[in-house]
Amino acid sequence: MKKTILLAVFLALGWVTFSSYKDSPTRPDQLSGTISISGAFALYPITVKWAEEFRKLHPDVKIDVSAGGAGKGITDVLSSITDIGLVSRNLTPEESKKGANPFAVTKDAVVPVVSANNPFLKDLLAKGIKKSALNDIFITGNARVWAQAGEKSNAPIHVYTRSDAAGAAETWANYFGKKQDDLQGVAVYGDPGLAQAVKKDPVGIGFNNIVYVYDQNTKQATNGVIPLPIDLNNNGKIDADENFYGTIDQIVAAITTGKYPSPPARDLYFVTKGAPKTEAVKEFIKYVLTDGQKFIPEQGYITLSPAKITAGLNKLK
Repeated sequence: MKKTILLAVFLALGWVTFSSYKDSPTRPDQLSGTISISGAFALYPITVKWAEEFRKLHPDVKIDVSAGGAGKGITDVLSSITDIGLVSRNLTPEESKKGANPFAVTKDAVVPVVSANNPFLKDLLAKGIKKSALNDIFITGNARVWAQAGEKSNAPIHVYTRSDAAGAAETWANYFGKKQDDLQGVAVYGDPGLAQAVKKDPVGIGFNNIVYVYDQNTKQATNGVIPLPIDLNNNGKIDADENFYGTIDQIVAAITTGKYPSPPARDLYFVTKGAPKTEAVKEFIKYVLTDGQKFIPEQGYITLSPAKITAGLNKLK
């Protein structure tokens, strides 16, 4: 039923595409070569899925995918170390001047997280946390104990952020009108590392891409970290229309409809240096923008709008 409701949301918004890679007149009968990809942890899981499915059609194409953060992705592709950089933020003007060519491929969001063992978890889930309190925790550093975040305790707040140049960190900072370098906290490498640090610390707080918060099989937040609801209307409680963190299907629907703000929701990109250099790279991007979109909901991401898909395909011509 949940999947049916979610699909209905996509259909109502016109965000499901039925373009077919198989029907593409430019699809080669035989394709070979190697595609190298590196970058954002946010895009890594779905890119691995796309690579596996693409190779079922083209077994002579080898695809190497590695995660290392959006900063590594953009650096590697602009240095011609890889064919595609995975980037989970908007490009800078400097990167565009160097030839960075973005293709939006899906969408997700960053959410604040606390440990499943947080002593104030029940109250936090009921009241949520205001954006102003998050700003004091992650940006100004003025909130150092949980009492300053609305809890009746002087227990310290342990703040965690990313050590790598990360699209998730940049997007989370953008929510407050800031940059990644402005974020306070103990710096931890990678999405999995940050989640693990918060999981182990009952009074810790951090942020993660949603695919590192929810279990893909149960759809529940069962990876040891719990998404911290944001009190969007600042009334001191999580109302029914703000209560969409229970399952990955619920948060995806909230991102799709715009209930969850952007940022921290954002588009995710494949980036090439100039036009794709080989036919294999071009066909892989075309596949991702057509038949590959059907794998997005089951992987916990958000399907692109038809307009963005069309824009990406036009850039490949």
